[in-house]
Amino acid sequence: MREESRVGYQRVIGDLVREGAEGVILGCTEIELLIGQEHSPVPVFPTTRLHAQAAVEAAL
Repeated sequence: MREESRVGYQRVIGDLVREGAEGVILGCTEIELLIGQEHSPVPVFPTTRLHAQAAVEAAL
């Protein structure tokens, strides 16, 4: 993981927010390694984590 990569994703998130985005879907496991809620001004939705949590809840 490189800081330059994180900064690039943050730039894209900032562009999306300026265009009206109210949240960001982190649709790839690698993105979740770079971007966390602390890196975004809007809510982030880490799909891998959300799917894993849903699977555990369904199993229980």
